[in-house]
Amino acid sequence: MRTANISLHDLFNEIPPEKREETRLSFVISNRLDALMKEKGLSKKQFAEALGKRPSEITRWLSGEHNFTISTLAMLSTFFGEPIISVVL
Repeated sequence: MRTANISLHDLFNEIPPEKREETRLSFVISNRLDALMKEKGLSKKQFAEALGKRPSEITRWLSGEHNFTISTLAMLSTFFGEPIISVVL
């Protein structure tokens, strides 16, 4: 059996920088949502019901792999009364 001689660092460097940044931002957003849910004492089920969503959709949001639309981010900011992300002008 052959083994690969490529390091994790080398594999990571093969990922385009924009994809690494996309992944980082996705996790920042999901962590922010998780923190706001905890602040408000909301379970996934309660959060889903309050937004008219299925709990499975909330699970996807919190996975760090969901591609949020600006519309969804605006809705979430309004729901929590706090920004989910901020944009520097």
